[in-house]
Amino acid sequence: MTSYQGTHPTVPVRVGNLQAEIDEQLAPAIRAIWECGFDTFTCCQDLAESNADWPTTLPHMAEWVESRRGWMLIDFPVDSGLAFLSAVANAGPRDAFYVRMTHWAAPDAWDVKIKPMDAAMFHEDQPSEFGLRLLQVSFPAYDLPELARRLREHAAGRAVPPAPADWSTVGR
Repeated sequence: MTSYQGTHPTVPVRVGNLQAEIDEQLAPAIRAIWECGFDTFTCCQDLAESNADWPTTLPHMAEWVESRRGWMLIDFPVDSGLAFLSAVANAGPRDAFYVRMTHWAAPDAWDVKIKPMDAAMFHEDQPSEFGLRLLQVSFPAYDLPELARRLREHAAGRAVPPAPADWSTVGR
């Protein structure tokens, strides 16, 4: 897990050989994610607060920063991120939380992206070489308690049997 000094108060989290200073609101979830065997890169407990100064030098980012108020972010290696999403989906009912995390048009839909990254961003003397390395999951902070509950259920080996979801909020 990459760690850096950020805006939010942090607490130390250690699981096995993984350790980092984690934003305090996300620390229990990151601990649970690591205990489930998923790897992470970074996290943030409020994207607007962390990026509040961006519009000063990057005015085009003002609307984005404001739209991320109250939104959390966790970055994963792609395979771990996909496994995390599957675990969270299978550890609870196919309810409004599930619809938010799986369908882009749901109210307060999670923003889940796999982002191609160019290795030359970090080694500017090298030719560009893009790869799929990062799965980014951003979600409203109010989903954190249910996310943590589902991670505990997954860790305990409990899954909810598949069932139909109510897709009415997305027009299905």
